[in-house]
Amino acid sequence: MCNLTLQELVESYCNSPADVLRNSIISKSMPLIRSIIGKINRPNKPLSQREDLESAGITGLIQALDTYEPEKNIQFNTYAYYRIRGSVIDYLRKVDSLPRKQRKSYGEVQGTRDRLSQEMGREPSDEEIAKALNMPLGDYHQLLSNVQQRNALSLDNTFGDDARSFYDIQADPESSSPDQNMERKEIAETLKKKIGELNERERLILTLYYYEDLTMSEVALLLDLSEARISQIVGKLLIQLKAQLIKEEIHQ
Repeated sequence: MCNLTLQELVESYCNSPADVLRNSIISKSMPLIRSIIGKINRPNKPLSQREDLESAGITGLIQALDTYEPEKNIQFNTYAYYRIRGSVIDYLRKVDSLPRKQRKSYGEVQGTRDRLSQEMGREPSDEEIAKALNMPLGDYHQLLSNVQQRNALSLDNTFGDDARSFYDIQADPESSSPDQNMERKEIAETLKKKIGELNERERLILTLYYYEDLTMSEVALLLDLSEARISQIVGKLLIQLKAQLIKEEIHQ
């Protein structure tokens, strides 16, 4: 599958939609998304960092994928360009209109979580983190869901043959050096170890969602939880795992 072009992947997806195809399409489209972001004037403010804009770009890409019609003989990257650009610009407009209290960057959440973990000697609760951030619990849960959505490929792509790392350390997904291959293997091994240290329910959620290809709603049904809660848990685990990898000095 990794040898297929973006257009071939998209046409296969249109004929038979599957999560693994969608993930491959997103991975192949990242250079396009980054190119578009690079041409947009980006304000220097929380929630306007590169990762946030990439998430908005991926949202536009998925919208384009869901409405694309191959029979019209328009190349997908041409069709997706304006959806991606429009999604990024819309995101920047929304961020600009957010109240200051809601402009919490994911880095701030991660830093707060780390600080509370050290002070308490345990993993802080959602309520404790939200309070430390001076953020309503509902807003914090929404932020966790946003983390999950924007990192939808993070874990499964880490272990693929041509995978991007959990932290996107490889600038060009079409090329790799021996050093980069070793770095990806090191990240994969460390990430596996960290996942193994999670509690049973957390490991199960990640396994069902990322490796068994179950949807959020299917995981929620199996565990008798709401879909929103599963999304929040995944988002929280992504922040937690990222912090642990950074401590291992595996980051960009």
